[in-house]
Amino acid sequence: MGTLPPRPADAPPLDPDPAFTVDGTAGAARRALARSVEYLLGRQDAKGWWKGDLETNVTMDAEDLMLRQFLGVQDDRITAAAARFIRGEQRADGTWATFHGGPGELSATVEAYVALRLAGDRPDEPHMETASAWIRARGGTAATRVFTRIWLALFGWWKWDDLPELPPELIFLPRWFPLNIYDFGCWARQTVVPLTVVSAKRPVRPAPFALDELHTDARTPNPPKPRAPVLSWSGVFQRADRLLHLYRRAAPRALRRAAMNTAARWIVERQENDGCWGGIQPPAVYSLIALRLLGYDLEHPVMRAGLESLDRFAIWREDGARMVEACQSPVWDTCLATIALADAGLPADHPALVRAADWMLGEEITRVGDWAVRRPGLAPGGWAFEFHNDNYPDIDDTAEVVLALRRVAHPEPARVDAAVARAGRWTLGMQSGNGAWGAFDADNTSPFPNRLPFCDFGEVIDPPSADVTAHMVEMLAHEGRARHPGTRRGVAWLLDHQEPCGAWFGRWGVNYVYGTGSVVPALTAAGVPASHPAIRRAVRWLESVQNDDGGWGEDLRSYREEKWIGRGASTASQTGWALLALLAADERGGEAVERGVAWLAGTQRADGSWDEPYFTGTGFPWDFTINYHLYRQVFPLTALGRYVHGRPAIAPGRRAR
Repeated sequence: MGTLPPRPADAPPLDPDPAFTVDGTAGAARRALARSVEYLLGRQDAKGWWKGDLETNVTMDAEDLMLRQFLGVQDDRITAAAARFIRGEQRADGTWATFHGGPGELSATVEAYVALRLAGDRPDEPHMETASAWIRARGGTAATRVFTRIWLALFGWWKWDDLPELPPELIFLPRWFPLNIYDFGCWARQTVVPLTVVSAKRPVRPAPFALDELHTDARTPNPPKPRAPVLSWSGVFQRADRLLHLYRRAAPRALRRAAMNTAARWIVERQENDGCWGGIQPPAVYSLIALRLLGYDLEHPVMRAGLESLDRFAIWREDGARMVEACQSPVWDTCLATIALADAGLPADHPALVRAADWMLGEEITRVGDWAVRRPGLAPGGWAFEFHNDNYPDIDDTAEVVLALRRVAHPEPARVDAAVARAGRWTLGMQSGNGAWGAFDADNTSPFPNRLPFCDFGEVIDPPSADVTAHMVEMLAHEGRARHPGTRRGVAWLLDHQEPCGAWFGRWGVNYVYGTGSVVPALTAAGVPASHPAIRRAVRWLESVQNDDGGWGEDLRSYREEKWIGRGASTASQTGWALLALLAADERGGEAVERGVAWLAGTQRADGSWDEPYFTGTGFPWDFTINYHLYRQVFPLTALGRYVHGRPAIAPGRRAR
């Protein structure tokens, strides 16, 4: 076991509280801190970045196999490895869940089943029979989400006429018109545009087998359903969809052709340098299908780069299984790791921190992206989540990168200052009208996209959230802008959006523990005293949901069921979040903090890491969730560092005001 690196000479003094001796919880915390620092340092890439696995669910792997089948680019080795992974994720009841410990999910189970059929698994094998019986008992393919039925339609297993219409003429709607493509969140926008081409073309590849066993009645795969009331939003959009089906038959061919060609240009213009789209898997998959339907040869540079980018999203495991990541998170992981190591006491000029800062500086995005549609004239300057996603930097990553850079004594301080200044201007310019911040766009709050029959899976807009707003407020406060009008509006929004129980909703992490762990440190950094009623309510809530073992955990079902709010098996990441809030609220030395720190120290593995099978990251609340494998390392380390050293590290020359 290594020793804890010394604190920087100009770092804030350690708390002289005599209770902090080398014995008891404090001593265990220091030992856990040293082990964790060693573990994290050993996982930095030579170029300076960190990246943990980003685990989601088997639909990524199933859709990868279906894409290869559709394009005719099957690979026996990939098929076998993907099937191995998918089989390994099947539960005893024959289903597949979308998060660890969650219930079986119908669409995921259907897609996994189809993928295994493509891999050669027979429908009469026990694991397949169990899955198909469960699917039929839940309504069969007719009860799956639209995206699953689109995949089935690509092979004739579902009728295109029985899917919602998505006309490519959508690309021509002006930006002020409801349901124009910029009313969708960036992730949905980059998925919807190629799907308009797929919807218009309605391709059907020869099916290698029938899927009658997945229908409740093979003679009537899509039994009629009653329509929603005319005066309801669902009823309005259902009837509008019928009109769009009629329009399809009468759409002027020249207009439709022009719309698809415009969509193709839009797609190609947004392909990243590494071949992906938006740094995430779904837009890449549908963009490849759309371009192929429009005549792009598989050897075309755009297509070849796109297919190669998907291969880079695959993780090959030691057992020969292949898992496809929905996304990769190097910028996010690197800034969080930098903060954790700095707050753990690593010197500000430590080579690992300098390498990380240098890499992050090289990832700054200084070109205009789609965010400029709502903020024309705003100068760029920010960071994305992924290796390549220059069109969509996000506010959350940018705020955390700035907080990370300010913890490092970089040999080129003017370079850091210039990047931080650009980031400050850009993020302040991206503040929404209500004073808060969304992740990718400003004022992306249209009520209409989520109501479309087509959009039955996850969030498709990007409204402001408490966690992103908190990270912005914290960054601005540490930049000496606690009294800036933008910061004060953000603080006011956060105080106004505290839940009655005392917590804050977590949009991008699970859930109220994440929201509260983000907001409390931001409020106190911005000058809200620990005695403020909002802070005290948050402290009382965290104390009330602490588990008997001393840790904190929150199940994903809290997004749907009130009884799960703040409740779940203890996890390292969520315990870290709760401790960050309590420590910011001056609860250091309190019983809840002592028990939480003891839980972290007691559950740490010998190599300095923590185990965490639970999903604590959020893509779409409930619908699409993430196990960030580095969360279990960086957040406990940050919390232990602040417990031992008293406060976040601030690099030389920077102090929060």
